[in-house]
Amino acid sequence: MMDQYALVTGAGKGIGRSMAILLAQKGYNLLLVSRSENDLIAVSAQIMANFHVKTDYLEIDLSGGGAALRIFDWAKNLNVPVSILINNAGHGAWGNFDELDLAAQTRMMQVNMNAPAEISYHFIPLLKLQQQAFILNVASTAAYQAVPTLAVYAATKAFVLSFSRALRYELKDTPVSVSCLCPGPTDTGFANAAGMDALAELAAKFNMKPEEVAVIGIKGMFDKKAEIIPGFLNKLSAVAATHAPKSLIERVTAGLYKR
Repeated sequence: MMDQYALVTGAGKGIGRSMAILLAQKGYNLLLVSRSENDLIAVSAQIMANFHVKTDYLEIDLSGGGAALRIFDWAKNLNVPVSILINNAGHGAWGNFDELDLAAQTRMMQVNMNAPAEISYHFIPLLKLQQQAFILNVASTAAYQAVPTLAVYAATKAFVLSFSRALRYELKDTPVSVSCLCPGPTDTGFANAAGMDALAELAAKFNMKPEEVAVIGIKGMFDKKAEIIPGFLNKLSAVAATHAPKSLIERVTAGLYKR
């Protein structure tokens, strides 16, 4: 395993950082991607100080055009065997769709949907060369229902979940296993970054730690699970969203996330 590499996007903070550390513990060398060089320097230093693995990083904004190909070219030029791809980068914006900046929402769609699809497209041929390979796409429990005031964010995560399941089936006879991690509220600063300061106190009551989510996500990936939902309450909400009337779920979520 020591010559195997894992590529993790959104690796500077939160769940991505925690998953990178877990993979380093397992002996995987790392290719880390984030838009913050300071975060990348910090996590790389932490990993190299504690584990006998190699770490390279690339600072890049996934909302820009051509980012996926730049990541692929960077990894290909390093000439390393990538056997794990984790598409973790993503962000949200809170508010009524028509009141939020359209350009910002378009960038969110690029990061949350286009980037993981494009990165997967470029890396799948390399992953197929491995004896065993994994793709882990990070969605959200928001993928299971429409969420008023998080309309675009929830829709992008529904795309990630659907895309992951379809890709999993298409690759079922190859060495590549595809899983989708769907965490609920997690203590990553998402609420504040999305402009949801008013809900931060409520979210804190239900938040899981990113380290907990990462452990469950990595285990589920290696166990080749199709969908990974950390936490009993999150599993329960996903089941409810799937089976309850959509109009009811939308009223409930609208009440939770109203401005």
